[in-house]
Amino acid sequence: MKIALAQEDPTVGDLAGNVARFESTLERARGLGCDLVVGTELAVCGYPPRDLLERKGFVRDAWAALLRLAKATSRGPALIVGVPEENRNDEGRPLWNSAAVLEKGEVKATVRKRLLPTYDVFDEDRYFEPAPAQAPVAIAGVPFGITVCEDMWCADPTFRGRRLYRNIDPVADAAKRGAKVLVNISASPFHRAKVTLRHELVRAHALAHGLPFLFANQVGGNDELVFDGSSFAFDSRGRLSARSRSFEEDLLVLEVDPAAGTVVGPSREEKPSEIEEVYRALVLGTRDYARKCGFQRALLGLSGGIDSALTAAIAADALGPANVLGVSMPSRFSSQGSKDDAHALARNLGIRYTTIPIEPMFEAFLASLAEPFVGRRPDVTEENVQARIRGTILMALSNKFADLLLTTGNKSEMATGYCTLYGDMAGGLAVISDVPKMLVYELSRFVNRAGERIPLASIEKPPSAELRPDQKDEDSLPPYRVLDQILDLYIEEMLEPEAIVARGFAPDVVSEVVRMVERNEYKRKQAPPGLKVTSKAFGVGRRYPIAKRLTKL
Repeated sequence: MKIALAQEDPTVGDLAGNVARFESTLERARGLGCDLVVGTELAVCGYPPRDLLERKGFVRDAWAALLRLAKATSRGPALIVGVPEENRNDEGRPLWNSAAVLEKGEVKATVRKRLLPTYDVFDEDRYFEPAPAQAPVAIAGVPFGITVCEDMWCADPTFRGRRLYRNIDPVADAAKRGAKVLVNISASPFHRAKVTLRHELVRAHALAHGLPFLFANQVGGNDELVFDGSSFAFDSRGRLSARSRSFEEDLLVLEVDPAAGTVVGPSREEKPSEIEEVYRALVLGTRDYARKCGFQRALLGLSGGIDSALTAAIAADALGPANVLGVSMPSRFSSQGSKDDAHALARNLGIRYTTIPIEPMFEAFLASLAEPFVGRRPDVTEENVQARIRGTILMALSNKFADLLLTTGNKSEMATGYCTLYGDMAGGLAVISDVPKMLVYELSRFVNRAGERIPLASIEKPPSAELRPDQKDEDSLPPYRVLDQILDLYIEEMLEPEAIVARGFAPDVVSEVVRMVERNEYKRKQAPPGLKVTSKAFGVGRRYPIAKRLTKL
């Protein structure tokens, strides 16, 4: 059989646009002689649709879109594609998360998702009913064991540290019921090391059952989630037989022999390094967020530092240099070097550039506040006034020219609250808010791999907010190489402070970092959405209370 894995970039809610994409794909696959096209999870409506699923009209419209798409299979090939399906039983949640099998102009069958993830960014138990086991579906005479995303994440507890589902293995059930080819349609979000993890998991399934396994994954950005695609196929002997491109749409055509268990297909690219994967995820996430929200252009503040430099490089690669505006907003504390670095960055990237000094506005604020502040020394209040003046300028430019304002704070700053509400946190998308500071340095060196785009001075100088004389980040924070390790252990590995100290970190440093993380939850709740590239990002996947007091008996 000739089978194509359709790695599409759907837009949530764009039923007409998503169907048109698949109609075009089917036409192309027909011309290539394909028997079957395999799409991705909930591709008809886009993933994740979230509470759109609570609108009955939306679900009905999605099913009507599926029926239209079914007509496109009248002349072949068949299509497997994800869609929300109404649960017509008298009990249970109102929907199924289904893989629809479309063949010869009709909906031949639906295979419903059995394992519904409710952790991190997933909340599928909110909407969908878990399905019972189903038999394989015959397509062109071959029984296919079809599963949906989480259904395959059950084989071995070592993949997550513990088994989440008791005695349920949809892949094994499909194999026992006579499947000759295993297929999984997914909307599996990206984070570092995720691609390797998927390969290990699917290899284990293929070897355990002696069957070829085809994995089709969504690509594109939807809000804070980035889907890398990276679709692939393993043969029955557990060998990686074909791989699609990552971070872009692709149609991966495979020759599958169900009897022999073989899969033959191209490998579009060598696996990128983790640093390249993260960078491409940030570029794709920025491009899709802007495009799907109706923005053509973006702007950001340029301080001359490494964070704004990296954000500007990502924006230039995502939207094109001519569609990015960098704004320098120097104050009395801005060094000449920082001003020069901001200008050099804009020149290197080819982005538009303007300078708006904030000194006159800052002086006006200080004069207005002189009487109520009488007798009090300058402190962080005056520093925050500068940040908020800059935020106001950027928001004014965003409003006037309908440009998407990108914030430039990194994960280390967001974690510790080293950022200003309504100042540097003001904006529409927090591009690097899930990128720890040390990873910012690695990504910046990657940006410069073929020549200097980010000025070396921005990479090499000690980081500073430049809101008071001779200020350095390490005046307020531990060294980033230490801070990032503690944050990783506390936020991503969820270790208690005592366990972090046992790893060799100073107790007073650990205590202060944890205190900063917990104290600044209120800031993160008011931050713009940020692109997720680590296993635990701030946002929908980390739900902590603001009003709390953590004590022990």
